[in-house]
Amino acid sequence: MQIFRSKLCSFLVLVVVFAVVVMSGCAGGENEAKDAKEDTIKIGVFNWAENVAVVHLWEIVLEEEGYDVELIEGQKQPLFSAIASGDLDLGCEVWLPKTDKPFWEQYKDNGWERLDPWYEGAKLGLVVPEYSDIEIIDELNANKDKFIKGGEPSIVGIGGGASLMRMTEEAIDTYGLNFKLMESSGPAMTATLQQAIEDKEPVVVTLWSPHWAFADFNIRYLKDPKNVYGEPEKIYPMAHEGFSKKYPTVTRWLNNWDMDDQSLGGLMSVIKDVGDPTEGAKKWLEDNRDLVNEWLEK
Repeated sequence: MQIFRSKLCSFLVLVVVFAVVVMSGCAGGENEAKDAKEDTIKIGVFNWAENVAVVHLWEIVLEEEGYDVELIEGQKQPLFSAIASGDLDLGCEVWLPKTDKPFWEQYKDNGWERLDPWYEGAKLGLVVPEYSDIEIIDELNANKDKFIKGGEPSIVGIGGGASLMRMTEEAIDTYGLNFKLMESSGPAMTATLQQAIEDKEPVVVTLWSPHWAFADFNIRYLKDPKNVYGEPEKIYPMAHEGFSKKYPTVTRWLNNWDMDDQSLGGLMSVIKDVGDPTEGAKKWLEDNRDLVNEWLEK
């Protein structure tokens, strides 16, 4: 009987210890899964059509889920630096392996945390209207008198801090183009492109896809035989180091996030038609709730 009692006591002790361990583990798991909703998630946004679209979409989605979100506007370079320093929590658009490689090399071990890609097949380069006689970048010099802007042959660009502008400067050097690269902005560039198409005039611009312009205008890339602009790329969210530990749920949602030309093009098109990124994103979300719910599945 004494032996039986001793074994029973030992068994009960083991049961209690096991229960404590399991409960502690569950509690720890709950703590790890709980995001820091008392803090504001600061997201950088720069003036590329797809970036404006997806950032405003995520602002709405996260606020619906109980998070406070603040959008900070700026150019890519300072926004990327702010993510590394922790002044921003998140950026939604880093192109790899080529376009944003300099930033990745600078910050991958110094403040950046890369999440899973949300878009594949991203591309950039020089674009002309379909009616243009030019097929490849090499042919620009022979036709430079057709592309006069401000008194000299010009390529209409976007903001000066963009990787696309850096790569276009490289293209001008690599192909020996006698062209000036005009710095402007994304909206100014597309306005110039639209006006030229309406007037059936020659124009060459820096552009990228995904972009609503490819749905709205009959345009095409100039062939790049020297591969200055590289192969199609992936677009990644980039967060400040430690973001996934502070916001494990949001991180899981972002890693589930996936868009293609149809879904992203539709989002950008609705925003352009509505004329306001927040209202446009809300309208698109109403019609695409099932897709977004797939990203948010636990």
